[in-house]
Amino acid sequence: MPYVEFEVPRGTAEAISRFYPEIMGIPASVVNSDGVVARAKVGKDQYLQFRESDAAQGEFDGHHIQIYITDFSGPYQRLRERNLVSREDNQYQYRFCDIVDPADGRHLFTVEHEVRSATHPMYLRPLVNRNPAQTNRTFANGYDQAPWAMGPDQYDG
Repeated sequence: MPYVEFEVPRGTAEAISRFYPEIMGIPASVVNSDGVVARAKVGKDQYLQFRESDAAQGEFDGHHIQIYITDFSGPYQRLRERNLVSREDNQYQYRFCDIVDPADGRHLFTVEHEVRSATHPMYLRPLVNRNPAQTNRTFANGYDQAPWAMGPDQYDG
């Protein structure tokens, strides 16, 4: 998936493009081709895009995105200093919802970020042929595809 795009209030793209490098250590920029868009690079050829719009912003509906980062503790500390960490799931991941202007703390947009360390057991998990019975709680690296090699009578998942 090359990008996920969100409609954000007009006048917020510039500050959003500062939030990601200053708080998260993630490269970001503003482009102005078909409207003003902040783009944060969150993976190999993958971006979060925040397109400015005059459309009314709805209430946050709880959806989330997941990103893996190598500097796990630096962004965590900067988010904690601003009281933005919304949940600490375990030693491999935490969450935050609000994107703020790093200069003055002004709220810009809300989308839950599930931030995972590159040491998370599910890092680089294959995206195809995954065992549907595996969950975050039962995941065991190297066993994701094993049940597919067994007959249905051999798997009691």
